[in-house]
Amino acid sequence: MTTSSSTDSVTVLTHMYAAEAQYLAAGGPDKASFDLLAPYFAANVELDQADGLPYGGTWRGHSGMRQFFRTMGTVWESFDMVEQEFLATGETAVVLTQVHARARATGRDLSFPILQTIKIKDGRITEVRPFYWDTRAIADTCAVPAPTV
Repeated sequence: MTTSSSTDSVTVLTHMYAAEAQYLAAGGPDKASFDLLAPYFAANVELDQADGLPYGGTWRGHSGMRQFFRTMGTVWESFDMVEQEFLATGETAVVLTQVHARARATGRDLSFPILQTIKIKDGRITEVRPFYWDTRAIADTCAVPAPTV
């Protein structure tokens, strides 16, 4: 059964992902304004990325999110969310995203799924927890091999 708050959560997420696509299409960090995304994130938002990723760690607040997107822009030449499924119950949503990306350092392409749990309160995202099936494949795709001596 879909409740009003779960519908609102899906609406917030749908609009945020559309704003993210617009942000990335405009060139991402240092070329597009984070102001496109800021309205969808609470001031105290927290994003936890797996430590094994080139952009791993915890990112907090709007300044943390700005830095996260800047870091993603240095890692990925392109990052296309080609398919998404949403499941929301109250203030919690789960989003399954199929991604196709190209690593900036290696030029290699990779397709992979991400499952995110997202908390939304008062129409803003307060917490994002992404889960990856294979963090090593992502890290390997982005890593330039060390020169052999």
